[in-house]
This record gives sequence, C-alpha cells and structure tokens, in this order.
Amino acid sequence: MRSFLSLAIGLVASTLVAPAQMPQPGLQHPPVTTEFIALPDTATRVTPIEHKNITYLHASGVDLQLDVYQQPGDKPAPVIVYFHGGAWWKNGRPRSAAGFHSLLSMGFSLVMVEYRLTGVAPAPAAIQDSRCALSWVKKNASAYNFDTNEIIAFGTSSGGHQALMAGMLPASNDVDLPQCKNQPKTAAILDFYGISDVSELLHDGFTLKQSASRWIGDGPNAIALAKAMSPLTYIRAGLPPIFIVHGDSDPVVPYEQSQRLLGGLHAVQVPATLFTVPGGEHGKFTQQQSLEIGEALRRFLAENHLLLAR
Repeated sequence: MRSFLSLAIGLVASTLVAPAQMPQPGLQHPPVTTEFIALPDTATRVTPIEHKNITYLHASGVDLQLDVYQQPGDKPAPVIVYFHGGAWWKNGRPRSAAGFHSLLSMGFSLVMVEYRLTGVAPAPAAIQDSRCALSWVKKNASAYNFDTNEIIAFGTSSGGHQALMAGMLPASNDVDLPQCKNQPKTAAILDFYGISDVSELLHDGFTLKQSASRWIGDGPNAIALAKAMSPLTYIRAGLPPIFIVHGDSDPVVPYEQSQRLLGGLHAVQVPATLFTVPGGEHGKFTQQQSLEIGEALRRFLAENHLLLAR
C-alpha cells in the first residue's frame, strides 16, 4: 500500500507548494448546492457557542481556517467535522450554523473546515487538509469540550468524498502531512452524494469530469493517483459505520458509485446504510425528503450507539 501511494503521490508533490492558479475560464462545473438535514418541528433549537476563524494549518502559503459551533454546557459533546462541496475547486465553509440546526439539536458540536482548493493546490492537498482538521479536533478537544470517542466526518458532494477519505485512510499512508499524523479514531462517516471512485470520473460523461481531471492533474500517473484518492481503494474490515445519502437521478455524481461503496462495505461487514432519494438529483431534495433523511440518520446513529443519552 505504501509503495502504491508513494508512486502516485510523489509525481505531484512538487505542485503542492506552487503559486495559486485560478481555474481556467470556460470549464463547465456542476452547481453544487449543499442540502442540509431538515429540522423537525418538534425539535428544540440549540444556540451554540461560536468560535470563528481559527487557523488549524498553514500550507501552500495560506492559513487554513475553521469555525467551531460548540454545544453549550460543561459535558463533552460529540462533534461533527463538516467538509463543504464544490467539485474541489469552489465554495467555502458555511458562514454560520444556520443550516445545521438538526445536528445541533441532536447534541453535536460542529466544526466547519476550509481546505485548499484546486486553484491553490491539486490532489492530495484537500485530503491532507481534511486529515489535519481531524487531528486538530483531537488535539484541541479539551478546549471545546469535544468527546474524542465520537468524532464524525461529514461532507456533501466532493466534501462527502473528503469525509470518506478522512475516515477511511489507514494510519500508515503516504498522504498525511508530518504534523498531522496524530489522527483520532473516527466514530462514523456521513457521506452525502459524495464521490467514491475518482478514477471513473476522469473518463465518464458526468459533469464532474473536468473538475476531477484538474484536481488529479494530467501527469503520466494520473490514473494511479485517482485510485489512491478513491475511497473504494480503502474498503476493509474495521472501518467506522458509514451513512450514505444519494439521489438515484443524480446527474453529477453517479448513484451507482454509492451502491458499489455500500456493497463493498457490506462484503467486509462494515455497518453501512444507503438512504436512496427516489428521483433525487444532486442535493436537490424536497423538505419531506430532508426530514426523512434526518429520521434515517437518527436511526443509524442510535443503531451504532452514537446517540446514547441524548
């Protein structure tokens, strides 16, 4: 595994500190809109303690920041670390927790992460940053009352891909930055219409093709790197429980990728649930569907002993 990753990643190592380059004009990219879990009318809204613009890593000449929305009270709370979507090249961490009231009401603290986009550094930079964010959460748990036994990675679209990679990479790898190797054990992964096979996107007709190609690059070892950046590569026994949401009419990320991910996880007896949104496109779900996603997520968390006494 280490030799495969070294070969794939070594060819792009020199690009990680290159000056920022903006995406070329004219490329067509999917309109990724984050869809959050709907808050039931019966739920109690929680007002979190906000800690904004915290630098967790300096890389490629930029300070990477995150925001913490901490559960009030003195007891350690489970924490969800959120990675935004945007085809690896656009968007940013949410400006507030307004779209996350459902998760706050379940008792979670939230960490919203900024990471290097393609215009700053290509693969594997975004994955390195995701792993560093988890390392930061573990290191700073006492300051924000994080329960280090319940750290959950969550992402939408390309952020779903990052959440999977953050939680599925083995401890021994050639991706992690030296200062971020002290990783917590991820309690669960929430993957909302994320990518599990990057290599497939380099050649298919889906609208992520150009974004995936630019993130991976066009070097002679692009396919090997794409496989090294694909969660399907790291399916094995002992992974944390994984909750997957995907619309079966998604024109951006193939729904079949989530089906393959689910099948592979079940084959090695990893607890995994795929919530299929009938007719759902890329995060364009109705209010009722979002409520049903929330109910399914609560069942998943309870079944995996992540909602005890909450």
